[in-house]
Amino acid sequence: MTQQRTSLLVGLLAGISAAFLLVSAGSPSGLSFFLFAAAALPVLIAGLGWSNLASGVAVLVAMVVLGLTTSLQAAVVSSITTLAPAAWIAHLSNLARPAEEIGGPKGAVAWYPLSDIVLSLSGVVCIGLFAVGLAMGYGPDFVDDLVNLFVTAIQQNNPAYQPSAENLEEMKQFFLFALPAIQASIWVLILLAGWYVASAIVRASGRSKRPKDDMPSQLRMPRTGALAFVAGVALSFAPGSIGLVGWTIIGAFGVGFVTAGFAIVHDRTRGKPARGLILWAAYTTTILFTLPLGFFFFLGLFETARSTTATGPGSGPGTGSGPGAGPNSNT
Repeated sequence: MTQQRTSLLVGLLAGISAAFLLVSAGSPSGLSFFLFAAAALPVLIAGLGWSNLASGVAVLVAMVVLGLTTSLQAAVVSSITTLAPAAWIAHLSNLARPAEEIGGPKGAVAWYPLSDIVLSLSGVVCIGLFAVGLAMGYGPDFVDDLVNLFVTAIQQNNPAYQPSAENLEEMKQFFLFALPAIQASIWVLILLAGWYVASAIVRASGRSKRPKDDMPSQLRMPRTGALAFVAGVALSFAPGSIGLVGWTIIGAFGVGFVTAGFAIVHDRTRGKPARGLILWAAYTTTILFTLPLGFFFFLGLFETARSTTATGPGSGPGTGSGPGAGPNSNT
């Protein structure tokens, strides 16, 4: 079987698998969120282990299956927010160039920087959510209906819960701006986690083109991410839809810096006797109080970098500082 036919077959199977996970996630259950989050895995595995053709076919097949079994809107939303971004970051992960072009050792190959993958992921999540929000008419009326449904659901389990009109209005204002930021940050984390798991699976299968990245030392946001975050903060003060766009940018790029902050802690505690306790305390306090997110955000914000993984003679993590796109791109 030729490579192209293999890619087509893999893409077909991956697309059916992704669609099955998304359809299953639509059924109310405790596993719905995990099924939805896992839907990007088949596309990522197809792209990382085979080719862009495989991941592209997977996206198209999943869209067709979803369109036939659910609705066209569900198919488009899923492809924009989950499937297409997964195919894109798989493509970036397989880009490489000669390391000597960016100051690395001769004969080595430098891969697209992990920092740029995270930056691009934040960007495509923003674009996807912009498109979905525009199509769905996200705004005060949409949030009003959502909050009313939320309050009604609570009252069914707790009839004593009767928020005042003032509290209800404050809740609606909070959700109006918080939802875009929260959704963007969660989506970036889901796709980044999916990329990490898919990369491990492909490496274990022996089909990985890209070597394992040293995430504690390499997972940083480049300075461009800081500029995007500042732009988001500036836009968040604007009225109407522009302000909502700003909050989406804040969520998508802000979580990138938070993730980088955690990576820095992992890196700096290597070899320390109390490493396990420090990491446990960091994650536990963040989950319980959320306030430490600010610490990790600023930690990531003030240590930006763009290190590159390289393979070949005299190579290793941290080679060079430029983008890794080059002639060895995945096709």
